[in-house]
Amino acid sequence: MKLKKLSEQTIVITGATSGIGLATARMAASCGAKLVLAARSEKALRELTSEITGAGGQAVAVVADVGAEDDVERISHKAIEHFGGFDTWVNNAGVSIYGKLMEVSIEDMRRLFETNFWGVVYGSLVAARHLRHMGGALVNVGSTLSDRAIPIQGMYSASKHAVKGFTDALRMELEADGLPISVSLIKPATIDTPYTRHARNYMESEPKNPSPAYSPKVVAEAILHCASNRTRDLFVGSGGKAISLLGHFAPRTMDKVMEKKMVKGQKSKKPSRTGEHQGLNAASGKLEERGDHEGHVSKTSFYTKATAHPLPTGAGGGSGGGSDGGVLEQRAAEQAAEVEVNGRWG
Repeated sequence: MKLKKLSEQTIVITGATSGIGLATARMAASCGAKLVLAARSEKALRELTSEITGAGGQAVAVVADVGAEDDVERISHKAIEHFGGFDTWVNNAGVSIYGKLMEVSIEDMRRLFETNFWGVVYGSLVAARHLRHMGGALVNVGSTLSDRAIPIQGMYSASKHAVKGFTDALRMELEADGLPISVSLIKPATIDTPYTRHARNYMESEPKNPSPAYSPKVVAEAILHCASNRTRDLFVGSGGKAISLLGHFAPRTMDKVMEKKMVKGQKSKKPSRTGEHQGLNAASGKLEERGDHEGHVSKTSFYTKATAHPLPTGAGGGSGGGSDGGVLEQRAAEQAAEVEVNGRWG
């Protein structure tokens, strides 16, 4: 399988007006890709489309709620109608809930799953049906929490676990059928986006993201790498990889660490914005890429770069995150992770 250069691609991006989706749209446009931008806010989509076309790019907008299957079908139809199809589909739209599972309403739990899980299912199946004839890439945005659940964001963790299971199963089925579709799962760590402001909040204080945090541009780079390089999965940030590994090899120890650190660690000192906008059921309408993380925000991840661009090996190697790369690739990733973790936490 050989994926097209970004400058030759048409890329569909859901959740395109905020955070990771917005950073990816802007970066893809700067690379010359044609864009199909989907989000719930017509106002924000109009602003973003004007921004991209005003700079000489090509973009078309689709107002859509990914939790509605018909809306996702319309995204595909718009891409075919306007550009003759698409080469990469990025399932990025997502929202979270902060609160203990015993306190969160079932209605809100279901709404989160409609967006985070079913939105990925609808988008993936629509993309696969189109790409099976021409080839291309499907990129699903999961999370570090696809591997390791945390308290206070229990339903978000559950939805991202479900996304991982679905993505892995779909990848195997498409490969078994010999279809020319690359299926990637992105696993970001803490990213400085408006994520906490858009989340449904049951706590008495405003939520906050734990450190270390990364710029959404780091995730955008990972997504676009997967759009043009066949990659199984890719962590963004060595902190996320570390949590995943520790959760796998020392699950009970990590339970205790999470119980001690992550319950208080996700609560800020600011009182909850009761009555203000919370994005579980409606879009904010704002074009916002960055959040308000109070700590250091890294503009790059040595670990992610090392796994996405491994050293060449005598075994023939490949792209990181699940290819057949050899010992040098693994060592490069481990050394980059050690430098990054020591630099941030040492």
